Formats: sequence, structure tokens, C-alpha cells
Amino acid sequence: MNDKLRIMEIVDRPSLPPASSAQPARAALVKRTTLETDVTVRLNLDGLGTCKASTGIPFLDHMLQQIASHGSIDLDVQAIGDLAIDDHHTNEDVGITLGQALAKAVGDRSGISRFGHFIAPLDEALIEVVLDFSGRPHLSYNLQIPNQRIGNYDTELVREFFVGVVNHSQLTLHVRQLEGINSHHIVEAAFKSFARALRMAVAIDPRRAGRIPSSKGVL
Repeated sequence: MNDKLRIMEIVDRPSLPPASSAQPARAALVKRTTLETDVTVRLNLDGLGTCKASTGIPFLDHMLQQIASHGSIDLDVQAIGDLAIDDHHTNEDVGITLGQALAKAVGDRSGISRFGHFIAPLDEALIEVVLDFSGRPHLSYNLQIPNQRIGNYDTELVREFFVGVVNHSQLTLHVRQLEGINSHHIVEAAFKSFARALRMAVAIDPRRAGRIPSSKGVL
């Protein structure tokens, strides 16, 4: 083959489509404004785990970072709330807005694996999370947190955060403590386990080919 024919062969060879065209980004932007809080959540389920969190509640920011990092979700949470009263409204509304963003990002839930399960250790703590993007909000919460506060964070707010997420993402969520005596370890292991289970549940199942993961055909 001479040089002229070789050049023609290379030029005429069809190019492959870009890899990114195979799976569109599953992203969402939700803004929630009340008389108590102003919360904005941006997320990308197919991200790399980057996180920007500024809620005015340092421990909550730290937990949101666990969701992003271990869930491989790009997450940006900005919140302004009535922290002069206490952290309750801001914590709750961040959970609500995150739940709404998750629901928006998964859409009709077609093609996802739907179920997720993970057991995360953190030193002596061992926390199990099982979840289902079922379309039916339900929370079973069984954390026995010894201390009322971690730093300035009221540990009662952990449950309230997950209530907000569950009700507004229409997620069935079970959080179960298997071991643990250190409050920080228990809570952080719960968020890490939630993140990993979430990552499993929203992963695309290539065998479903965009079908709804339910025998009923709808979630």
C-alpha cells in the first residue's frame, strides 16, 4: 500500500462516538426557602466525590463530606438558617432539600439497581445500612448514641436529618447499630454506610436497559 492510499484509509475510517454519550449525567439543583432557612443543593450522582458544604453547622458539613466522598457524588450544599435559635431547622431542611435533589436526579428510577446495602466500621463502631429506592418513604432508625452532643451538634438531629432525606426522596431506609460506644464513631460510620449503600442503589444496571426496577413497572 502506497502512502496516498494509507492516508485515505485513515481519513475514511469512521470515528467512535465520545464515551460520555453512553450515559447522560444524572444531576439536580434544588433550592428551598422558608422563613427559617434558605438551602441550595446541587448534586451529580455520577460524580467523583467532590464536596462543598457550608451549612453553618460544622459537624453536619463533615457528614455531608462523607456522603459525597464515599457515595462518589459531587455535592454542593449551601445553607443559611436561624442558628441563633438552634440547629434544628437548618439540619432538617438540609435533609429535606438533599432528599428532593436525590429524587430529581434519579427521575423515574429506570435502570438503577434500586437496592443498596453496606456495613461500615469505624474503630469499635459497626453500622449497617440497607436502603431501597422503593417510592415508599420509611425509616427504621436504631442508633444508640451515648452522648447528647458531638461538639456543639445535638445527636438527636441525626435522625431528623435522615427523616428529611427519606420523606423527600421516597426512600426506604434501615439504619442499624451492630457495635459502638463512641458517639462520633457511631454517627460517622452511619453516614459512611449510608453513602456506600446509596452508591450501590443508584448505580446503573446494564441488564435493565433503562427499565423500571420493579415487577409492577412503576416505583
